[in-house]
Amino acid sequence: MFIASEILLEELAKHIENHLIETKTNWLRSHFTRIYQKSFQNNHFQSLQKWCNDFLVNYPNKIFDSEDFTTLQENTLISLIKRDDLQMEEIKIWKFIIKWGIAQNPDLSLDGSENWTNDKFLALKNTLQNCLPHVRYFQISGDDIVDHVQPYHQILDRNLWNDIMKRAVNPNREISSIILPPRTILTATLSTRTMEPFSTVINEAHAAEIATWIDKKIEMYSITDNPYEFKLLFRGTRDSFTADEFWRVCDKQANTVVIMKIKDTDEILGGYNPKKWDNSTVGWIKCKDSFIFSLKNGTINSSILSRVKDPKYAICCGSESDLWFGFNDLEMNDNFNQYDGCYYIQLSYEKEIRKMSGYFSITEFEVFQIKRK
Repeated sequence: MFIASEILLEELAKHIENHLIETKTNWLRSHFTRIYQKSFQNNHFQSLQKWCNDFLVNYPNKIFDSEDFTTLQENTLISLIKRDDLQMEEIKIWKFIIKWGIAQNPDLSLDGSENWTNDKFLALKNTLQNCLPHVRYFQISGDDIVDHVQPYHQILDRNLWNDIMKRAVNPNREISSIILPPRTILTATLSTRTMEPFSTVINEAHAAEIATWIDKKIEMYSITDNPYEFKLLFRGTRDSFTADEFWRVCDKQANTVVIMKIKDTDEILGGYNPKKWDNSTVGWIKCKDSFIFSLKNGTINSSILSRVKDPKYAICCGSESDLWFGFNDLEMNDNFNQYDGCYYIQLSYEKEIRKMSGYFSITEFEVFQIKRK
């Protein structure tokens, strides 16, 4: 289709475009990021542009959480953020816009703006001049204004910033700035999906990476073609950090991924168990497809996959207070969030997933059941 357009076979290109939209929606979703970008490279594919934006309105994380987000063309980004029905919190839209703008300027850093010069703020302002008018600033909470908008307030018109601060203090204060209407929430289901991510630790890109490891694929799944649903079974901050509660919820559950956020670091560790967790079996569960991992996050520049090297010792259900991957490769003891609640040493799995062996504590613990969509 794109080649047909380039050689001016417009009628053929239009026919292919309509065919894709009418009969190949699953294929479009599987190749979404590339299709989305290509459709905005010229104005011949307006129907496809509309299909893409209508899809993204309901599922904005498909593009915002993708690794290709910062490569979007400006007109592509604007076509999305200007929509009244975009199903995303306004502060998240602001943060993604800032992320995109910084990525267009190699001299700028995502680490923070505290030490930026005036020239750096000016560079970001110039980059985002066509995006900033589409942000609904007066729909952002006072706390989020202080935490996330104020560090970059120099890129805003001075009068607009003054009005934002006035409204943050007194929502009924009269101001001169134009107030865009709130975005339309289409359904309660979509609102909940957008406001409450499936995980408080990992994102959809992480989930796609884990899915790739489960299927032993060479080419990485994208967030749009991940064949698995991650169904949350257990969350420490919601349910408990005790092993007793883990066993109450997860006993006899198979095909699970354990995720943990390590305290005072950017580390995200976890493990995949295709077998059932079985509290009635005190001992080892043989498994050749289990693995443990460390995920790319913050200062952690790359993910590490470590597959089991001795299947006889893949999983251990030691007692009501223990669950292990390997011989202490990743061990969780009651209580998980205490200093000695978790332990790591590389023994039964192929690769080291963290530099330090020994005890550590966690701030979050999640268990997902993996199911085919």
